[in-house]
Amino acid sequence: MSNATPLKYLAGYPEHLLMQVRQLIDQGKLVETIARRYPEPHEVRTDKALYDYVIELKERYLRKADPLSKVAYDSKLKVIQHALGTHTAVSRVKGGKLKAKREIRVASLFRDAPADFLKMIVVHELAHLKEREHDKAFYALCTHMQPDYHQVEFDLRLYLTAKDLPER
Repeated sequence: MSNATPLKYLAGYPEHLLMQVRQLIDQGKLVETIARRYPEPHEVRTDKALYDYVIELKERYLRKADPLSKVAYDSKLKVIQHALGTHTAVSRVKGGKLKAKREIRVASLFRDAPADFLKMIVVHELAHLKEREHDKAFYALCTHMQPDYHQVEFDLRLYLTAKDLPER
């Protein structure tokens, strides 16, 4: 892999970090490095288990946030479009009132990802219940729920990069 090869999940990171990632790729050690750093799988395999997992985190950190009506894995979410998870508010008219139902969907690839990566995605989507924009308050909330959020987010980007590598 040459220095010119784009690392699409790592856009915006400093060149010295990108060079380290390229070096790991060239040495064939990126996958091994991530597996060693994140050996713990999770047991959250079904939509029901995911719902319970998300609600447990929500109750611990965001008790007063709007309730969630649905949480599910979604095979239609594509990492290519930078959607690892989504949060939506679906509004419907009931009688004379407008009711909003909040949903969180997590890309299906996280069924088999390390536990910390699933938590990072869930924390990210839960933070959107309180903060819409990716601003300072949003990331403060993320790090409140997962203190190593920024490191895990970076490592998740490495994980996605490794998944895109051709098999050697």
